[in-house]
Amino acid sequence: MKKVVKRIRRWLASLSFRTGAIVTLCCIPFYIASFAQAALPTSATTKAVMWTVLFGLAKTFQYAGLTILGVEGVKRLKKLFSLNKNPK
Repeated sequence: MKKVVKRIRRWLASLSFRTGAIVTLCCIPFYIASFAQAALPTSATTKAVMWTVLFGLAKTFQYAGLTILGVEGVKRLKKLFSLNKNPK
């Protein structure tokens, strides 16, 4: 099992920065949907299952995107966002 996880992680890390940024941003709609579904007129069991699935998908996209980006990609994103906040 450890070999499979390492192989998947290595494959994800070989993807581009742009792909990592897109996958990371894909988690936002799933986070929104996981909490917005509480307003639907369904049973509590259905809401719990929907929340679990949608929140799980959000976390999956988040961690997959961060794995693709890696440490250097996260630093690059932070640098981009910090430049936008403090224009010089």
